[in-house]
Amino acid sequence: MPLAIRQQSCSAKPARFTDASAITSCRRHQLATELAGKHVVLGMTGGIACYKIAELTRLLTKAGATVQVAMTDAATQFITPVTMQALSGRPVYTSQWDARIPNNMPHIDLSREADAIVIAPASTDFLAKLANGLCDDLLSTLCIARDCPLLVVPAMNRQMWMNPATQRNVAQLRADGIELLGPDSGAQACGEVGDGRMLEPEAVYEAIASFFSPKTLTGRRVLLTAGPTFEPIDPVRGITNRSSGKMGFALARAAQQAGADVHLVAGPVGLETPWGVYRENVQTAQQMHDAVMRAVPDCDIFIGVAAVADWRVDHVADHKIKKTADRAIPSFSFVENPDILASVAKLPHPPFCVGFAAESGDLDVHGEEKRKRKNVPLLIGNLGPQTFGLDDNEVVLFEATGITRLPRADKQTLARALIAEIAKRLPDANVIA
Repeated sequence: MPLAIRQQSCSAKPARFTDASAITSCRRHQLATELAGKHVVLGMTGGIACYKIAELTRLLTKAGATVQVAMTDAATQFITPVTMQALSGRPVYTSQWDARIPNNMPHIDLSREADAIVIAPASTDFLAKLANGLCDDLLSTLCIARDCPLLVVPAMNRQMWMNPATQRNVAQLRADGIELLGPDSGAQACGEVGDGRMLEPEAVYEAIASFFSPKTLTGRRVLLTAGPTFEPIDPVRGITNRSSGKMGFALARAAQQAGADVHLVAGPVGLETPWGVYRENVQTAQQMHDAVMRAVPDCDIFIGVAAVADWRVDHVADHKIKKTADRAIPSFSFVENPDILASVAKLPHPPFCVGFAAESGDLDVHGEEKRKRKNVPLLIGNLGPQTFGLDDNEVVLFEATGITRLPRADKQTLARALIAEIAKRLPDANVIA
């Protein structure tokens, strides 16, 4: 494994958190066809969060979806139909009497070609309408007349969200099979802080993309490691490697979209947590090992993507190691780190184990040798120098029956392909109907 020494820039203390943020700008270009062929009716109700829908529309269209905007009169007080038409590339509808529809029935025609209706932002008033079957304008009538799924993204003041009437309406919507996305908690336009804030556009996009994804791992629990580890040699320096974590994070996102409950154990990387994924931050190989062994009894699939340091120094200096007057070069003694993948595979009742191998050459030889040595049913190999830090990758699947080569692709497309391959290889005894 390529090693490097770098300044320590992250806390040595593991952190646990959930993050609703979704895609980073550096990989949006990879998702240009993710929603190709999908048609979304995007309904907007009155609220200051309407400004967020401009970005959401851009994300949906950039992913290949067609977006048909329908707005209430109140929504037009916050953002104009002209803006939404420019962003969606389609006429915007605001009236149930709009004569541009040949049969003058927009509430019927607009919903029939939709793969889903998304209401964002969804006001307190509109939630009440949906919960009670009221329809006195185009958007509410369209929702009641729909024959496609309905996703609702609430946005309101914290007191309005917590009001017992609103909570009763929310419970009814869930009972009716309507998908609620959010709300988030944070600063609100009124100056108050609390629940009711609309999810950010990137998070709403991620939830929509996840909703449309085939659910090949529904009911599965996936434990996954990603990124490098960092082995300190003193308080400011350490041994690490060039892994960016992009492949592991892409796999975590793909597994979540496939319906799995995903626990991501991440080394020190600057990537945002994929939507719906539980993330646990660690730094060293030992911390990663301990986190995995705590979580593995509750998982069905373990995917070891992280580039784990094989060795660590046997003694970490208490203070920064400085140059001496005689320019003596410091020397270090190393001890071997625990083998995470092998430790999981050796358990009495291991999950389905998938390993990763980053080699610098002779991939076919080293990949199969590593699979046998780790005793795992599936190992995914790649050439590290050809993928570290990049947005694309090319891999080879090693298993007892032979090897399968997957063509080079962006890491998110490749991740979806790999999750599909893993789902096909799960033991029949573990298949969930």
